[in-house]
Amino acid sequence: MNGKIGVFDSGYGGLTVFKEIIKELPQYDYVYLGDNARAPYGSRSFETVYKFTLECVQLLFDMECPLVILACNTASAKALRTIQQKDLPKIAPNNRVLGVIRPTTEVIGNYSHTKHIGIFATEGTVKSESYLIEIQKFFPELNVVQQACPMWVPLIENNEHLSEGADYFVQKYMQSLLKQDAQIDTILLACTHYPLILPKLKQYIPDHIQIVSQEKIVAKSLKEYLQRHPEIESKIGKRGNRFFYTTAEADWFNEKAELFYGEKINAKKISK
Repeated sequence: MNGKIGVFDSGYGGLTVFKEIIKELPQYDYVYLGDNARAPYGSRSFETVYKFTLECVQLLFDMECPLVILACNTASAKALRTIQQKDLPKIAPNNRVLGVIRPTTEVIGNYSHTKHIGIFATEGTVKSESYLIEIQKFFPELNVVQQACPMWVPLIENNEHLSEGADYFVQKYMQSLLKQDAQIDTILLACTHYPLILPKLKQYIPDHIQIVSQEKIVAKSLKEYLQRHPEIESKIGKRGNRFFYTTAEADWFNEKAELFYGEKINAKKISK
């Protein structure tokens, strides 16, 4: 049992998910990989995101990860299905790759009373319409509108997301979303960076609207997945080890990663 659970993101955002996964399942061995050298993925084409994501999934397979979680909404939207259907049968038929969209869309309808939901996401996730398609499968009665928030990731990564300068972009995207549908009572944060901007969002969001973040949903879903799939769970080491890798400079990654992970990280640089 030398296997590990791989957790992948284009950069730092996946650390918010990883932190919750560890809280839920601290016993397992994990590898986190951030493709910071090529981030952000949010505005890249489907072909590019698929190519980059597949390369990183293969890296995690090479590091003995029979299960990889794409803790990145853009990668989940633009690459997951192709990797699952086309690539896995060829390169690693016994391995599994999971995303963050499916677990979220399976439950999001349970949060809304009005059946009107808004989504904040990156441009890439919005254009993919993955959330609209998946939510329709589980909750066809829901009315769902989306709002791309291209300025939020740069604000967060530069630690300006709680500054006065962020107020304009928080209000701008909030107003744009609510203008599309005044009956929204639930907003989903469909980017793993966005939990960090939550305190600022709460300053401006109307009291009757709740905000749903993905991290706990994904962690609970992974726990249930491992219970249902002992053939995967039995391959994973249970020594509580954590390994962190980045495709960028490690010192630079470690400094910013603490913002997302909540504690110091000692990552190593790995070549793509």
